[in-house]
Amino acid sequence: MDKQTILRLIEQVLKETNAYTCTKDGICTDHLCVVHNKDGVRNIVQSGADRISTGVGLGQGTFDPALARMIDHTLLKPDATRQDIEKLCAEAKLYRFASVCINPSYVKLCAQLLRDTDVKVCTVIGFPLGATSSAAKAFETDQAVRDGAREVDMVINVGMLKSGELEFVEEDILTVTSTAHRYGVLTKVIIETGLLTDEEKVKACALAKRAGADFVKTSTGFAKGGATAGDIALMRKVVGPELGVKASGGVRSQEQALELIASGADRIGASASVKIVTGDKAASPSTY
Repeated sequence: MDKQTILRLIEQVLKETNAYTCTKDGICTDHLCVVHNKDGVRNIVQSGADRISTGVGLGQGTFDPALARMIDHTLLKPDATRQDIEKLCAEAKLYRFASVCINPSYVKLCAQLLRDTDVKVCTVIGFPLGATSSAAKAFETDQAVRDGAREVDMVINVGMLKSGELEFVEEDILTVTSTAHRYGVLTKVIIETGLLTDEEKVKACALAKRAGADFVKTSTGFAKGGATAGDIALMRKVVGPELGVKASGGVRSQEQALELIASGADRIGASASVKIVTGDKAASPSTY
């Protein structure tokens, strides 16, 4: 994709996205407003939105099974122990989450613990900085898939994107997507929205789409900022219906999850899985 094409896309996306906002007086200009049409948001979920991904949480009792099947149950803390991972998998089986998302060293363990279930194993590549070499990312992807991962979330090289090295970024993404797709494994591309301008977000999404990604994702959870409705709407506009959009970072309630879905997210990354599906405000989330 040449520079002029990207610039035209940026102009179009920003113009159209800015048309769908609420005024300071709370007047909606969009019939799918995520703030003032909560019933519409819930209807979207019930009509078949794909998945939400969040982190390990606490809580018991009733829960929304449809919402649970939209969750990638996530634990990416550097000090996560084997016992923590075993608990994560037990919760994933109990609530029937779509997947567990863990660091590569735990992929083989999770694949063993979840082998008789329909819960998938998802892992991260080049995480959390995205600054490793493309060759290292390709090797990490190949090893993760061999260990049992069925989905991978890779981090782009943020510094190269901000330097304007668009060909490098596209090739870096392609290295991972081509490796994963040889095994039929889904790839999500983390663009780290908290570190990017709107123009850079558009560029990153366009490059991910061109490089064959299956999803674009907002954040790692380790950099500043997190998922916002505005970023999700922008990303959805860029990638269209062909790719999934995963909102990640700072989602701690069912209400937030539904708002992000209404904005265009198919999945959400956060740190309160059980809290989100049960609506239990007292549940204590863990962190990435």
